[in-house]
Amino acid sequence: MRERVITTIYPEAPRAGSGGSSLHRPVLLRPAIELLAVRPGGRYIDATFGGGGHTRAILEASSPDGVVLAIDADPEAIARAEALAREFPGRVVPCQGNFAALAELARVRGFVEVDGILFDLGLSSFQLAAPSRGFSFQLSGPLDMRFDPTRGQPASVIVNTWPVDRLAELLTKYGEEPRARRIARAIVEARQRAPIETTGQLAEIVSRVVGRRRGIHPATQTFQALRIAVNQELEALEAGLAASVELLRPGGRLVVISFHSLEDRLVKQFLRAEAQPCRCPPGVPVCVCGQQPRLRILTRKPVRPDPEEVQVNPRSRSARLRAAERLP
Repeated sequence: MRERVITTIYPEAPRAGSGGSSLHRPVLLRPAIELLAVRPGGRYIDATFGGGGHTRAILEASSPDGVVLAIDADPEAIARAEALAREFPGRVVPCQGNFAALAELARVRGFVEVDGILFDLGLSSFQLAAPSRGFSFQLSGPLDMRFDPTRGQPASVIVNTWPVDRLAELLTKYGEEPRARRIARAIVEARQRAPIETTGQLAEIVSRVVGRRRGIHPATQTFQALRIAVNQELEALEAGLAASVELLRPGGRLVVISFHSLEDRLVKQFLRAEAQPCRCPPGVPVCVCGQQPRLRILTRKPVRPDPEEVQVNPRSRSARLRAAERLP
C-alpha cells in the first residue's frame, strides 16, 4: 500500500522587517531536545542551523560547557550562527557547508564520537520570507531556490531549459504532483513566449493549470519539487544520515525532523535498515551478511506537533520527527 502523502503547507510569509522571534520558531523543539538527551558538557551537531532555535536550546540544555557544530549551506544562516557564537563564547562552531559532506565537515573540526546529531530538513522561515531567495510563491522574486546562492544552478535553468518529459518526471518524482504533465506543458508553452524569470510568474502558470486546492496553494508541490532538485536534497540526506551513524558515540542520539513524505520515507527506511540484524535476501536460510544492528529506533511512530504548536506555528503542521540511538 502506498504511503499517504505528507505535503508541506506554507503559511503566509512573515513581513520583511519583522523581528527574529516572530520570524523563526523552531519546530518540535521540546521533543527534539528530549530525544537528543542533551546533557551538560555534551558535543552536538546541528546539521541544519537555519534560524538557530534548536542550537540555542541545545546550548541551554548542555550548559555550562556543551558545544555545538552549527552547519548550514546558507551563508546568511552562518552569519546568524556567528552571532550566536559571540553570545555563547567557545560553545558554537559555525560551519558553512552542505550536510551531504557531514563526515568531512565534522572530522576537520574535531566533531567525532558526538553525543547527538539533529537534522531539521527543508526551509527556514528566513529563506521563505526573503523574496530575493526565490523560495516563496507568495512573494515574487528571482526564480532561484538555492540554499547556497553561490553554488549550483538556480531553478530558472530547470524551468526554462528542461523538456516537457523531464519536467513532468521531476514534478511527479519530487512533488508527487498529479497534474505534472499538464503543468510541464504549460511551463514550456509560456517560456516560448518569454523566459520565466520570477516565482510570481511560475506560480501564476501553475495556478492556472491546477486551479484552487483546499488547504494548500496550487503551486506548493511544484515549488517543492524544484527546490529538492536544485539542492539535491534527497541525495544529501542519504549521505548525511549515513555519516551520522559513523559520527555518533555509543549511546549518542540521532533526531530528524522532516516536512514531506519523500524525506520521511527515506528517514524511516534508513533507520529500519540500520536497526536490523541481517540484510540477507528473504530466501537465504542462514545469515551470510554478518550485519549487526547499529541503531535502536526510539520512535515507533513519528512524533507530530500538538494542536497548540500548529496554532502558533502553522508551518509545523506537516512536521514528523524520528529518532534513534547508536548501539555499542
